[in-house]
Amino acid sequence: MRALIATATALMLLSGASLAMAEEVTRDTYTAAVEPICKTNTEANEKILKGVRAEVKAGKLKPAGAQFSKAAAALKKAVAQLKAVPQPTADAAKLSKWLGYVKEESSLFEAGAKALKAGNKGKTQTVVVQLTHTANLANSEVLSFGFRYCKLEPSKFT
Repeated sequence: MRALIATATALMLLSGASLAMAEEVTRDTYTAAVEPICKTNTEANEKILKGVRAEVKAGKLKPAGAQFSKAAAALKKAVAQLKAVPQPTADAAKLSKWLGYVKEESSLFEAGAKALKAGNKGKTQTVVVQLTHTANLANSEVLSFGFRYCKLEPSKFT
């Protein structure tokens, strides 16, 4: 009986230690885990939003709105994937705020799509300014991570 209790205790301690080690995530490992997700989203947005600025200038607002809708959907998918990645405990608040900004960006893309589809260029310009501002806030929040692809740059597309 003592051997059984000792074995069970040892297994519990070992599993607890391995869980603690598994939960310990550094900035470097987090960055390595999220950059491929962001790279995929960035490359998707480069394809999705290619020529959107020219379409808006040419008055082709509905097709541009469809592009914004696709970009919003791609970003929502990326946000869901980013939220699933274990975060460094010390940076949880900072990353939570960053992910909130990224989520807000997807909502702004949706608002831009709605404005474009409605033919409202003025509202679209307002949304683009908000999008740029939100991206700047997000980027400054995680500057210390040294992201390459997770650095948000809507001015590349809008």
